[in-house]
Amino acid sequence: MEQVNIGIIGGSGLYQMPELKNIREIEVGTPFGKPSDAFIVGELENVKVAFLPRHGRGHKLTPTELPFRANIYAMKLLGVDYILSVSAVGSLQKQYAPTDFCIPDQFFDRTRARAEESTFFGNGIVGHITFSHPVCAELGDILEASCKTVENLKVHRGGTYLCMEGPAFSTKAESNVYRSWGMDIIGMTNLQEAKLAREAEIAYATLALVTDYDCWHEEHDAVSIDMVVEYLHKNVRNAQLVLKEAVKRVATKGTPNPFAGATRNAIFTQPEHWSAETAKKLEAIIGKYAAK
Repeated sequence: MEQVNIGIIGGSGLYQMPELKNIREIEVGTPFGKPSDAFIVGELENVKVAFLPRHGRGHKLTPTELPFRANIYAMKLLGVDYILSVSAVGSLQKQYAPTDFCIPDQFFDRTRARAEESTFFGNGIVGHITFSHPVCAELGDILEASCKTVENLKVHRGGTYLCMEGPAFSTKAESNVYRSWGMDIIGMTNLQEAKLAREAEIAYATLALVTDYDCWHEEHDAVSIDMVVEYLHKNVRNAQLVLKEAVKRVATKGTPNPFAGATRNAIFTQPEHWSAETAKKLEAIIGKYAAK
């Protein structure tokens, strides 16, 4: 299978990268089913990348329906060491204004129906990854520096992304509670991606595109799709420019993936007791740790 070092997951509004050259589509099968769509592999600033539209082309999958495990495992099979994830988010604090970008460094899980899609472990192999710092700081630095190369783009470094179940937006009561907890932005997809990327030993960071003030703000009492789409269109071109610069910087950074061995000490089940079926499914991630 063709190998690619950098993966991009495009969220709402970012379904393609027009600057990608020499593109081809690659279907990647996984033990966890099909990913959201075929991967678009091409060259961005002369760097080979694998692009995946998170919700499928045409936006066909709800956040709860996303095949998170298949998406990340497919990235692993392609040889991806770094994932740059782009997502539309709502703001829970006044300083994160619509059209701003945010590079969060923490996640808070408020999903309810995604237990199976939140880990590769289980069914005979138990693993507990370290996840106190869920985002790759090195990728965060690169995204921040890349944002600063785009004119008139305001970027916030740090903050907590609250991941809600969806697909409905928040009630006003929920929005106000999340604000009181100190949450900064709200979305529906990135928590599972970040967890699975860590288990797969892939560095991960989020470029969050602020589209609205959720419903707590007096001027945004009812978040509408029209509102979200309007600000998404304003954000998408800037996101593409940021990604062009970030990919170039990742490719030339000269340091190894800091999470290359993240799963080594996470597996509690001794190799001689591993479920053979599960070990086969997870070969791309844990095969190197199997008993010889």
